[in-house]
Parts: sequence; structure tokens; C-alpha cells
Amino acid sequence: MPRKHDEGRAAMLAQAARTPMRFHVIGLPHTQTTLDYEACAYTAKVRKFCNMMKSLGHEVFLYASEDNEAACDELITIAPKADQKKWFGEYDFRKQLFNITWNVRDEHWQVVNARAIKAIKKRLEKNDFICIIGGLCQKPIADAFPENLSVEFGIGYSGVFANYKVFESYAWMHYIYGTTGDDNGRFFDTVIPNYFEPENFPFRQEKDDYFLFLGRMISRKGLEIAVEVTRRLGAKLILAGQGVKEIKDNVLICEDIVLQGEHLEYVGHADVKRRGELLAGAKAVFMGTTYIEPFGGVSIESLLCGTPVIATDFGAFTENIQHGRHGYRFRTIGEATWAAQQVETLDNKKLRDYAVSNFGVERVKYQYQAYFEQLLTLRGEGFYSSWHQGVKIYDRYKRY
Repeated sequence: MPRKHDEGRAAMLAQAARTPMRFHVIGLPHTQTTLDYEACAYTAKVRKFCNMMKSLGHEVFLYASEDNEAACDELITIAPKADQKKWFGEYDFRKQLFNITWNVRDEHWQVVNARAIKAIKKRLEKNDFICIIGGLCQKPIADAFPENLSVEFGIGYSGVFANYKVFESYAWMHYIYGTTGDDNGRFFDTVIPNYFEPENFPFRQEKDDYFLFLGRMISRKGLEIAVEVTRRLGAKLILAGQGVKEIKDNVLICEDIVLQGEHLEYVGHADVKRRGELLAGAKAVFMGTTYIEPFGGVSIESLLCGTPVIATDFGAFTENIQHGRHGYRFRTIGEATWAAQQVETLDNKKLRDYAVSNFGVERVKYQYQAYFEQLLTLRGEGFYSSWHQGVKIYDRYKRY
């Protein structure tokens, strides 16, 4: 028998979904909005955000490159492949890190911003939202339309500017507030977690005999920690991701680090299918990020596959990885080594259930729905509105 507050929440969400909205979503100049480019977390967000908003019955205009798998009413090409080749040269993103620079004065930003502004002008209506994913590099687009609300809808970067911001985690929101020297909260900023398609991440109860690192092959992602822990345990470590420049015997020469060990196996870039296979088979995934991690999407992808996470004890991991339940958080190599010996005691099925319930697109899309509905009240009651409090309070803070 459903509880009354669940029935009320369902009714409010159904009502919210009947309110049509229009979104102008700006992609990035160096990628295609396809599954092939899931290695670019922000391009992945653009694709899935469009899908979520379309599934709720809204109009979506996507401004991006030529290849596209995002649901939208219209794709407007502002970064054709010929220009991408001119701007970024010949490189293989499956092997090398993405060859993009983040200065608004760079040619690729100036050109795509100008094209986006021109195209948006032809389509924009009064209450439309402009959805930004490139921070300050896309600020000129927002500046061109001061009468419309521009929203940075998936902030895991620095260089923010908008009056309406959606952060990936509270850790990152507070970090950005601190770095800007502002200790005042902002009522129309919010936190909505990154979002995932569970069907792309298969669940496996039984695990193979290896640990996994999946991500950019750079020092700040904690590569040395994963290598050292598995060396101490005499365990196999599979490494997958961009950034390995050369392989000599058991030596991996990466962008800013050299890794060595007979227990290491580098498998290169993992596309979506291979990514799911590797995550599902691993005993645990190392997320030893040494900076304040805004989110760490691989950690949730891992949980979706029923695979525990061994993560550092700061950043978004403190929100998303409950110590002793979804994996373990560590402060020293010794703690990480102990954690790797404990992961087989965790309930893999519960990891999957937790990840689907809190980070699956079918949940997160309603958090976005509630947020944009709240922004629409700024043309009316604004801060004093109360219609959404049931959705926002219940949905925003609950962890299943």
C-alpha cells in the first residue's frame, strides 16, 4: 500500500510534467553529442539532459556539432567537423586527452558563441531557458539575452558566472563559493547530482580477480595510489582511459606520471560497452582523486554495476559513497589497502539499487523539472512561492 506522502509526491510530479517549457542547450565545440564521446563528462551531460527534458514533454533546441544521439526538436550545427579539425588538429581522443583550451578569446569559442547567438535569436521566446555547460567560455551567449534566464545546469568546473547554477555536489558548490570569497548562500543555486543511464551498466554479482582504475591517466586521479595498493596485495590492476603516451614492457608513460609493475594491465580507451564490462567484473574501483572531486562519475557507474568504490575522504565522495556500505573512503595507503581487503563483504545488489534510485535519469529528471519550475516563479511570487516545496524538500534531500 503506497504511503500518503508518496502519493502526494507522485501527484505533484505528474502536475509538474504537464507544464511545457523550452530549452536552448549549448554543447561543446570539440565533441559530438553521441555515446562515443562519453569520456567527455560534460558532453555526456548535454546528451542525457536533452533526453530527460524531452521525456518530460518539453521543447529542446540543441546547438552542437553534426553527429547527435540526443533527443531534441531541432539540432543546430554550430561546430561542424571541418571547423573542429581546423581548431583542434588531428588527434585521437581515445588515446589522447581532449585537445581543447578554455579561454573565451580562443577562436573556437568566439566562433561557436557567435553562431549560437545568431541561431538562438531566430528561435527564442519569452520564458525560454538558455542552458550553459561551458562556464565563462559561454558567458557571451548568456550576455546576449539578458531578458531570459541562463542556467549553468551541470557545474563541476570553476569559472562560473550565472545567477542560476546547478552544482553536481554540495562539496563543489561550497568550494566554488569559497574560492570566490563569498560566504553568502544563493537561494536560486541548487545541487542536482550527475545522472546516468542504468541500462548502460550491467550488474554482476560475481566478480573477477582484478581491481580497476578507469579515467584520465593523470597523477591527480590517484593512479599511484591504485598501483601501490594493488602491488602490496599482489593483486591485478586493470587500467583504462586516455593519456598513455608510450608503453615499454611493464612501464606506462603517461602525461605527467610513469607507472610500472608486472601486476598492471593497460587496456586503452573503454567505450560504453567495454566500460560496463570492466566495471561489472572488477572487485572494486579505485577513485583516489587527490583534488576536491566535483563528482567523480565513474564512482556511480561502478555502483550501478554492483561494484564497490575505494575513494579519497573528501570532495563529492563524502556525499555519495557511504563508508562501509557503498565502498570505503581512505586517508592513507594503509587504509586504502585495508579497504581493498574488505570490499567482498559488501552487498553488491544494494549498491546497484542505491545508484539507480539516486542517480538514474528517471529520478534526476524530476529534480531538474522542479528546479526549472521554481525558476519560472521568478516572474511571479519568486522567493515567496510555495507550490514546489513538497517536491523539492522531499526529493532533494532523500537518499534511498
